[in-house]
Amino acid sequence: MKITHTDIYRYSIPMHPFTIATGTMEHAQNIFIRIHTDEGIYGVGECSAFPMIVGETQNTCFVMAKDFASLWKGRNALQIEERMEELHWFTAGNSTIKSAFDMALYDLAAKAASKPLYQLLGGKSLKLMETDLTIGISDPQNMALQATDFINRGVRIIKIKLGRDPDTDIERVRAIREVAGPAIQLRIDANQGWEPTAATRALVAMAEYDVQFCEQPMRTWNDALLPELKKLSTIPIMADESVYDHHDAGRLINANACSYVNIKFAKSGGILEAIAINKVCEENLIPCMMGGMLESRVALTAFAHFATASENVCFYDMDTCLLGHKTDPVTGGVKYNGFMVELPDGNGIGADVDPSFLETLEMIRV
Repeated sequence: MKITHTDIYRYSIPMHPFTIATGTMEHAQNIFIRIHTDEGIYGVGECSAFPMIVGETQNTCFVMAKDFASLWKGRNALQIEERMEELHWFTAGNSTIKSAFDMALYDLAAKAASKPLYQLLGGKSLKLMETDLTIGISDPQNMALQATDFINRGVRIIKIKLGRDPDTDIERVRAIREVAGPAIQLRIDANQGWEPTAATRALVAMAEYDVQFCEQPMRTWNDALLPELKKLSTIPIMADESVYDHHDAGRLINANACSYVNIKFAKSGGILEAIAINKVCEENLIPCMMGGMLESRVALTAFAHFATASENVCFYDMDTCLLGHKTDPVTGGVKYNGFMVELPDGNGIGADVDPSFLETLEMIRV
């Protein structure tokens, strides 16, 4: 199956402002691609640029996508490892845009095998996946009001963005626990926002609020301090920005620096490396979470396939398109049954973008 050409779209989705420790996003800065083949089928891929975390923008992804598409023209789409190795040799990093190309190849491979993607990845049956819903950073009272709204809508797992002043962050969690009561699970995510002393202060103080885990409390350059923080904190530590690939996962696990790992395709470069990360974690009894940036339901559906096929993935942060997207241009794809994520029927990923929406976007064919 030879690649004939690739269509690349600036897939911008307007959002209500969403704030984390490192900044505020007002648009999902995404890229959507279709890789076409000589057998008349195409694979879809999507990535979401989050420059404050991964260091890529929609502009850099769009430019690199043109180079990647040119590099792959005429190549065998079913040789996924070889194709991804070509991208890694071509450029270091750029994991976000690589993930869209990886995703499109897996979509093609599953379609060629007449299987849904989760079966191609080794999954035997569908499983129920309950996502959390995330509260962006605001003042404690507003965040508590938002938590109340979430609970009234049926949310049972709330993720709280933190990473500012530790005393105010403690108050944020206290206020949310007060309105949530004991039955609602709370997770926190500092997005690298705390300095080491602040991380210790915050996590020790938040222990009384029954927090399931804390994602990425400190900057990645403080990874050497995570083992000590893990000892001091009764709240388990989940590595996020500290784990881009399976080498990172192995390094942190060997240092006893985390209890869990968050897998995101925008960090791993896609499904191929996500499989390797999960394998290292599973071998070391480290459960994983399936996370994302600000993707639409195209990439979210790919996330759900991977999570379904991976028994070691047992936490789900799959609210990417519930964080303020003002439009949903996706056809097919996962559906939310309340806050349970349900996969679609059909082969491949099972999601695409409405042609009428694509007509409004900047596109280049390579």
